[in-house]
Amino acid sequence: MPARPGAPEETMGQKVRFAANEQMCEGLLAVPPAGKGPAVVVIQEWWGLVPHVEDLVERLAREGFLALAPDLYHGRSASSPDAARKLMMELEVDHATEEIEGAGEFLLGRPECSSRRYGIVGFCMGGALAQFVATKDETVGAAVSFYGGFQKVRPDWDRLYAPLLLIYGGEDAGVPASQAEPLAARLRELGKEVEVVVYPGAGHAFFNDTRREAYHAEAAADAWKRTLAFFRRSLAG
Repeated sequence: MPARPGAPEETMGQKVRFAANEQMCEGLLAVPPAGKGPAVVVIQEWWGLVPHVEDLVERLAREGFLALAPDLYHGRSASSPDAARKLMMELEVDHATEEIEGAGEFLLGRPECSSRRYGIVGFCMGGALAQFVATKDETVGAAVSFYGGFQKVRPDWDRLYAPLLLIYGGEDAGVPASQAEPLAARLRELGKEVEVVVYPGAGHAFFNDTRREAYHAEAAADAWKRTLAFFRRSLAG
């Protein structure tokens, strides 16, 4: 696959350890070039903390965010759907949630953090976890869910604490975009702030530029711009 236009060659990420689940957890942290920025936690797809996720952390940092991706599989990753599905189904949601919240707390406590609350963005399994954590942690200030789907997650929408951006591919058979508007209507009835974006012609995992069969460059570029704008607006001040 051709390199993404403007993709940086220099790596910015560094491995860090933070407290969660009464133990030390690991993740990849990237600090913005200016030295300070709003906090954003990145939640992996079912593959694990793979280079694509590490790249997203660094891209967010280059856009001015203090970004961290917790390693929810604790050093494991997958390259085949069967192996990824196994890792995902073995994941304990309560533990993963606490690790994500721990990552957010870690960011908010760092001197490089300029925001009072943290943003959260996730993809597929991670998108569902982003929705879930936004109903569990009052310090979440914005949540972005890309084609979020994970049957083990059941958010209590009455407790949604943050504005929510839901992003779907119109041709996604696994996490159909048809579920978006009913959910959004329910959230609006509850007085929650929600935005839905559906990309016609894009399928599942359209944002993942390492997967030739899924990547949709036009949709990915627009979704990235929307995500950045959403975080900048929601995490300001």
